[in-house]
This record gives sequence, structure tokens and C-alpha cells, in this order.
Amino acid sequence: MDKTLNLQTIRHSTAHVLAGAVQKLYPDVKFGIGPAIENGFYYDFDFGDQKISEEDLPKIEAEMEKIIAENLPFIRKEISVGEAREVFADQPYKLELLEDKAQIGNRSLHPFTYKVGGFTDLCKGPHVKNTSEIKAFKLTRLAGAYWKGSEKNPMLTRIYGLAFETQKELDEYLKLQEEAKKHDHRKLSKELDFFSQNEMVGPGLILWHPKLSVVREEIELWWRKEHRKRGYQYVYTPHIGKEVLWQTSGHTDFYKDLMYPPLKDERDDVYYVKPMNCPFHVLIYKSRPRSYKELPLRWGELGTVYRYELEGVRHGILRPRGFTQDDAHIICTKEQIVPELEGVLDFALEMNTVFGFDNLHYELSLRDPETPEKYIGDTEGWEMAQKVLKDILDSRGVEYNAGIGEAKFYGPAIDLKVEDAVGRLWQGTTIQFDFNLPEKFEMTYVGEDGKDHTPYMIHRTLLGSMERFVGCLIEHYAGAFPVWLAPVQVVVIPISERHNEYARSVVEKLRTTNYELRTNLDDRDETMQAKIRDAQLQKVPYMLIVGDKEEKAGTVSERGRSGKDYGQVEIDEFITNIKKEIEEKTIN
Repeated sequence: MDKTLNLQTIRHSTAHVLAGAVQKLYPDVKFGIGPAIENGFYYDFDFGDQKISEEDLPKIEAEMEKIIAENLPFIRKEISVGEAREVFADQPYKLELLEDKAQIGNRSLHPFTYKVGGFTDLCKGPHVKNTSEIKAFKLTRLAGAYWKGSEKNPMLTRIYGLAFETQKELDEYLKLQEEAKKHDHRKLSKELDFFSQNEMVGPGLILWHPKLSVVREEIELWWRKEHRKRGYQYVYTPHIGKEVLWQTSGHTDFYKDLMYPPLKDERDDVYYVKPMNCPFHVLIYKSRPRSYKELPLRWGELGTVYRYELEGVRHGILRPRGFTQDDAHIICTKEQIVPELEGVLDFALEMNTVFGFDNLHYELSLRDPETPEKYIGDTEGWEMAQKVLKDILDSRGVEYNAGIGEAKFYGPAIDLKVEDAVGRLWQGTTIQFDFNLPEKFEMTYVGEDGKDHTPYMIHRTLLGSMERFVGCLIEHYAGAFPVWLAPVQVVVIPISERHNEYARSVVEKLRTTNYELRTNLDDRDETMQAKIRDAQLQKVPYMLIVGDKEEKAGTVSERGRSGKDYGQVEIDEFITNIKKEIEEKTIN
């Protein structure tokens, strides 16, 4: 069996063992769902009036160990809907799932159950043959989760766990997680004063503090420059749009759960804050007739969008409700679609490399053919678009995972996940082939034959969102940004008060170079060692120490944040060296 599929099967099976253990310890519990997820599994439970805490997890783990040690088989059975209603008569969430399934097409649909020991679940599988195949697992935490992800439904208790094929793999992952805690962007943000959230503003809405704003500004300036070099033009669009816009695009049909509630003006016109930028770019295109001679059009925007992410999904700056996408849309002819897609992929690879992300994981996000109602467009169009993207990846000889059901409602995509310094994957680049919105909005161009034709459209973000990408950079670098991104690039430290005047002259020279180096003067009444330690804790790349010797020679003593002492250097030499690091965007 494929290793990934085998792991998913083990993890799904471990979730069932978890449910069986919980049933033994808490007989009145009601069961939600228990899928496999990346690195492990979870199961949702309704404990009623009974409360559990993370202190109860070892007890549940011990019960799971007993079940596994009994070498119990997973027994699969196909039953009728009527029989299933009897089996799960006291399980309201299972009955609701059963009704959901029965309402899809044929009401005589036969569900499957899996039984392990005394626990029976409504499930299509697959599972391992026997509990003895579950070798290494660990329960990790509790969280609240709304049933079916809707705040209108009851809040359930979600128990998360890890599962791997061997104990060694589990131990290695746990060790990696301990290292990852040192990189946690929320912890580092408090230490380095990067960002905050406030209930007066609203959950999931980020307040960027001055230091992190510098990082974002540098990325955005460079982003704009690189896009202009590649023929992109910049546009700006509103933050809200009328309901008819989102009805036409399909968002109110396929994306409404992630949209903020509608707004009404004094004329009773209904508006939504935008979850995506693309419909606005379409309307810019439609503002006048277009010719094939204008295509391809490449329009970029650092556009802020808003999505109503639920409590259990939001995660610091990495998964907020308001975020700015490095968005662009390419409108082109059928003949131009492949070279444009290839160009975007090349651009994405170059851009990720600049930030030190050389190890990229490719994914092909596809439509799920079993749930066509979740997508717009016909099967023929989807198969064509998916084949184009697949052929591009195949021609490059790269390994990729095909994610069935991972496509957006309007088209398939190539996704790139970056691997950070501690081996975790982060969603970054998305390149979507859209053959649907141009038709829905009746976009046309006059072809060489003088007739109207429908263009194709590429939606793409290269970094993803500024919030998630910068949060990823915080964790990747553990807050120690490369010099070109560092909020403060240099701290000048006078050894004593009598050296303050010379230190100020050094600061002035650094600040007025062509690069206007971001320089602070630390003239506090503290020891030199304390100032150096504070600068290192703040992840400042360079400290320049000045005392009698340096003032007399017109030099500085250079130290790196790693603690390395570079010795006495001419100020101009230091400026030349740091400029080179900035120009080359050196990763240090």
C-alpha cells in the first residue's frame, strides 16, 4: 500500500479506537466525526453536562492501549438506512449524518458501519484489519469545535492525537514539535513587539505594530518592483461590493459560509465585504471592449479580503479573518494559457527562493467528481483545465500530490507548500486555472478573425497572504530576519556617556546612506554588555560598539547577533558590506 494512504488508514483507525475508549469511560457520550488529518487524527464528542480536561487524556490513552492490545478486528458491514437508524438511535449526530447521506440522490443508499470491540461507527472506511497494526500514537490536546463548522450548531469537544507507523517516527515528530515551540510566531510576537489583536477590533483582525510593518513594507516594495519587471500592472479595488456581484461570481452559492454577513445601505441595497478580489478585476476588464492584441493582461493587487474563519480554525497571524493577498489575475487567449501558467510557476519558484524556501512541495488541487454540486462549470471544462495543469507538472518531472476535492469552486490549481527551518509545511503559492468566471461574467475579446471570443483567466497568489507569509517567516527565522527585512538593521552602542556624541554621528551617517539603514542608538544608562544582550534578544543583525579607541580612529567595533566579534572596521567598509547583503538579499 502507498505509504501516505497507509498512514491515513492507520490514523483514521486510531480515531475509532479513541472513540471506543471514550465510550468505555463515558458511556453517555454522543459521537460526532473522527477523520484522519495531517500527522494524526481527531474525534468530536458531546459530553453533555460532563466536563473533561487535558488532564484526562492519559486516562483515555491508557484505555486505548488496552483496546489495541486485545488485537481486535475492524469489522465492516453494509446495512440499510432503516437498520442504521436503529443502530444509532441514541446518537443524534450520527442520525443527522445518516439523513444527509440519504438525501443525496437515492434514498435507498446503503451506509457502512465499522465495529471494533464494543464500538460501532457510521463510516465508509478504510481501516486497518486489526488494532495490532496501530503501533504509535499520542493524544495531544482538546479544542472546541462547532458541529459541522457552523456557529449555529452545538459546540463539541474535539480530542486531537498523533499517529505514526513507528514509535521512532512519533518520537522524532514530538522532538520537532518541541523545537517548533521556540519558533511560535505568537510567542515571538510578544517578545519582539510584532503584532496584536484586540476584542474591541474583533477576533482574527490583526494590528500590525511598527516593527513588523517594516518587514511587510520591504516585501511589498520588492514585490511591486519584481512584478513590474514581468509586465504586471497594478490596480486598486474596493473592500465591498453589491450582492449581484457575488451572485454572478458564484460566491453567494458556493462560498457564503466564509463570507461576512451582508450590509444594507439607506436604499436597501445589499453589500458584502469582499472574500476575494477576482470579480473586481473582471469588471475592470469589462469596462471597455478588448482586443486580442492587448492580451495577455496581467493585473496585480495587494488586496485586503475578509473571510469569516471560525474560532477553531483561526491561528494568530497565520489564519486571521482579514488579510492581504498578493493577488494577480492574468486574462489571456487559449493559445497563451500554457506559457502564462509556466511563467507564473517560474516566478513563484524564484520568489520563494529569495526568502530561503528552496524545498517546495507541489500539490495539484482537483475537483471531486463525486460532488459536482460543489463546483461551477461542466465536466468537460474541468477535465481540460486539470489536464493542462497536470501536464505542466509532469513535463517538469516534479513529484506532486493530487488532492481530490481540494480545488476552489471555479477551477483547479497548482499549490506550492514551503518547508520551513523545522520541517513544517506552509501553504504559499496558488495558481488557479479558471475557465468559468469569464463565461459567467460574459467576458470577451475581439479575435484576429474579428469575432468575439471568451478568454481564459489565471488567479494566482505567489506568497499567499501577507499575514500568513510574514507569520511563516517569523517562525522560519525564529524572528531573526535577514538584514534586508530586519526591522532594525543596526544598533550603535556607546561604551559610556562620553562616547554618545560620536555614536550619534555614526547613526547619522548610517541613516543618510543611499540605503538609509534602519539604525537605532542605544544610549541608555546601562552597561555595554547589557546593551549587547538586549540587541541580540531583539534579533538585531549588527551591533556597532564605539569607545575611545573607535572614536580616535573614526571606526566602529562590529558584532553580529550570533555573538561573533568582527573586530574594528572602517564605517564606510561596514556600509559597503551591509549594502551588499541587502542588495543580494543574503540569508544569514
